[in-house]
Amino acid sequence: MLKKGEHQIDAGRASRAPVVAALDLGQSKVACFIMKPEGVRHADRTIRVAGAGHVQSQGVRGGGIVNMDETAQAIGRAVERAERSAGSPVSGVVVSTAIGQMKSHRVRAQVSLGANPIGDADLARAIGMALAQLKAPDRRPIHVLPVAWSVDGARGVRDPRSMRGKALGLDLLIVSMAEGAFTALSHCLELAHLDLQGVAAAPVTASLAALEDDEMELGCVCIEMGGGVTSAAVWGDGSLLHVETLSVGGDHVTADIARGLSTSKSGAERLKTLHGSAMAGPNEDREMVEAPARGEDPSANPVVVPRAMLKTVIAPRVEETLELLRDRLKASGVVLHPGAGIVLTGGASQLNGVRELATRVFDRPVRLGRPQRAPHLADAASGPAFCASAGVLLRAAYGPREAVSARKLMSRPITAADAPKVHRGNFASRAALWIRENF
Repeated sequence: MLKKGEHQIDAGRASRAPVVAALDLGQSKVACFIMKPEGVRHADRTIRVAGAGHVQSQGVRGGGIVNMDETAQAIGRAVERAERSAGSPVSGVVVSTAIGQMKSHRVRAQVSLGANPIGDADLARAIGMALAQLKAPDRRPIHVLPVAWSVDGARGVRDPRSMRGKALGLDLLIVSMAEGAFTALSHCLELAHLDLQGVAAAPVTASLAALEDDEMELGCVCIEMGGGVTSAAVWGDGSLLHVETLSVGGDHVTADIARGLSTSKSGAERLKTLHGSAMAGPNEDREMVEAPARGEDPSANPVVVPRAMLKTVIAPRVEETLELLRDRLKASGVVLHPGAGIVLTGGASQLNGVRELATRVFDRPVRLGRPQRAPHLADAASGPAFCASAGVLLRAAYGPREAVSARKLMSRPITAADAPKVHRGNFASRAALWIRENF
């Protein structure tokens, strides 16, 4: 892996052939995917991952970084493995994560129009005015996405330019994370000698890899079930509508098994992976499973229990997590379209019976998601646990583009003090640049 000061060794060649590196940071694993320019397949809108690496995560607990040195070391190991696989070094990464108590904020703005047709400057004014309404102290915006435009109250406008009217309206979605979590993440990347090129919400990037275009258009909820956090991204009319997070995940199920069966955490994880289920199965009462006893006594007898007992420990925790998420989504006020389905991603979604339990909790069709537009991934990196990593690369290749450059926006948090600066060109100038590049 590159050390500090080595980033400029071949800057000219790097600028001509940029490499995109995605880092998925969670409580259970750290994964890195690397994509070279030739890996973007515009003909079918797919990507080819040049290198992948993943290791067990360290230093992440309860939806936050608790040990920066351990986290930095895990990041370094994952990136090094991906670099060896790709045969190409990287100097910076875009991080996909669900840490930092991520929240979404929906703001609206309306600007008056003149006699001329709507132009880039009008769109920039609307974006700037919407940003000025955000009052979120100690929060760091990581996504700024237009949801919908309107002209004189007529909604559903995809591109209002060249239209005429008296008022231009905008719905803007801003996803933010806790400032302290962002600072800790930045420091971990510095310790790993990597540049932080952006942060993305894990359920958002997982959606880009797992959802079909029709699902985003007609309505869908992508639930990213990680080790420490369960998060969701709600989509409708082709736009991201809401992001929700819970600091509960698959590692909590493992801890419940370890406590309930008096076994070690490693033994509980093995039981969960090999024999665990969130739904009852045939012959579970007669089938026995065993795990090592807790402690270091090699002569201790293993823990032997009916497989059905695992279900009595696993199912309540998974069901409670899904019900909490369902209730949070209802309380948010976001409207799920009739017939909108659920797509499960993340490592914890692979537990037997989770899909069936989610169908019962949400009363909607549920399927398991995979990185659909990265068809050449190896089997070990092509499951639901790797959707977030693949989604970062797909976002870099095909969008959606942010309303304001994520890297510029991350230079500092937005505060109420920004409001008077918007009309003097601060964020509005960035918005105008985005409009010229992406509309």
